[in-house]
Amino acid sequence: MFSLRTVLRAPGALRQLLPSVSRRSFSGVASVRPLSHLVQNGLTRLRAQSQTSNAVTAAVGTSRQLQIRGMKTRSSVKRLCDGCKPVRRKNRVFIICSKNAKHKQRQGK
Repeated sequence: MFSLRTVLRAPGALRQLLPSVSRRSFSGVASVRPLSHLVQNGLTRLRAQSQTSNAVTAAVGTSRQLQIRGMKTRSSVKRLCDGCKPVRRKNRVFIICSKNAKHKQRQGK
């Protein structure tokens, strides 16, 4: 952890962490805001940036999920058209349809 004395000698590093701190606040004139308030604002800004990037990632992820069709889970699966074919995988029966993607089914337990 850095001491306040070290931070005051290197204002460039402090400006990177807290862009709201101006040069005038350390030139002998007392700052209007306390340092703890400036640190909280800097942390809030960093959190907001990470949340917006997470929101963009989440929006992209949900759009991918919406494009992929799932399977209907039923206790007894049935052929719904001529393109539906039963397939046995992982001790379950699946219906895969070559004509209509909505006909995909999975046998539940």
